[in-house]
Amino acid sequence: MKAGHQQPGCRMRLAGLIRKEFLQIWRDPSSIAIAFVLPVVLLLLFGYGVSLDARHVPIALVVEQPDAASESFTGAFRKLDYFTPLPFADMKQAGEAMREGEVQAILHLRSDFGRAIYRPGGAAAQLIVNGVNANTARLISGYADGVWNIWLQHYAAQQGVRLALPVMVHSRVWFNSELTSRNYLVPGLIAVIMTLIGALLTALVVSREWERGTMESLMATPVSMPEILLGKVIPYFVLGTGGMLLSVAMAVWLFGVPLHGSFLVLMVVASLFLLVALGMGLLISTVAKNQFVASQIALVVTFLPAFLLSGFIFEIASMPQVVQVITHIIPARYFVSLLQTLFMAGNIWAVIVPNALALAAMALLFAVLVRRVSRKRLD
Repeated sequence: MKAGHQQPGCRMRLAGLIRKEFLQIWRDPSSIAIAFVLPVVLLLLFGYGVSLDARHVPIALVVEQPDAASESFTGAFRKLDYFTPLPFADMKQAGEAMREGEVQAILHLRSDFGRAIYRPGGAAAQLIVNGVNANTARLISGYADGVWNIWLQHYAAQQGVRLALPVMVHSRVWFNSELTSRNYLVPGLIAVIMTLIGALLTALVVSREWERGTMESLMATPVSMPEILLGKVIPYFVLGTGGMLLSVAMAVWLFGVPLHGSFLVLMVVASLFLLVALGMGLLISTVAKNQFVASQIALVVTFLPAFLLSGFIFEIASMPQVVQVITHIIPARYFVSLLQTLFMAGNIWAVIVPNALALAAMALLFAVLVRRVSRKRLD
């Protein structure tokens, strides 16, 4: 009979704590801003303002003696959105334009370009690329090589000549056929947003209660520490889920990022990651009972690793070996891989299962750590 009275009392206390947190969230504009305004701002900023694509790259065209072949070849560059061709009279002017940053590459065709195409040695087309930005330089070189190979085949077919090319490459792009970096960035950004919502919100809110003294008042009540922790986790889990749904809706309907995978699977893995982020936030707030200190720790420990070491922007395989090992303890690494797979490829279980298990193990680990360091005492 005693246990029966205790269980309803526990449920009532937990319901009261959850109601208190929801009221605090409703009355605190900063929590609403972090959960719903911040995702909108970040998605708009990265979706429209950040691009890893090379578009409308200014390229200088230097043609020593124009003819039908050179006009056809340079015309292939004008038809693409990748380049903005600018004609120059000679290499001196083009080189000066590159030094001043007016163009990012120079295409130089010699006077015998049209006559040398069908010779055994072939025609010489010189491409000079500004290598200050290595990523853009590689993209320009790749685009130019593609234009050259495609144009050469088409021009030979138009002239009724068969070119003896040693290798014929037929490219096919899977999962992101438009080669749009937005489709790659926006899903990864959801992981960064949920890291901020989960870790930063809980770290700030709990530390704020320590600063204001309301946590001491709460500990003076009959509620247990597990009830206090659940009373913190459940409301912010609901808030984080709302921010995640808003982010997914913007990704699909505003930016047109395809969602090939199951929405149910997306919800499950997002819930696992949100539990990890909430656990990190609670652990930080337990260690640092000051809002400023908690916010700084949350940014350094959660946001920066999620931004830099998760594969969101920088490819993990291209990082130094030591850094690659460190990324295995970054929860966002697994969630970014899950998001990009679900959005771009679909339900690839060979990717989903191990990453989801890693998040589940991390969620359990943080739950155990938070419970161990949380005591109903004021020291």
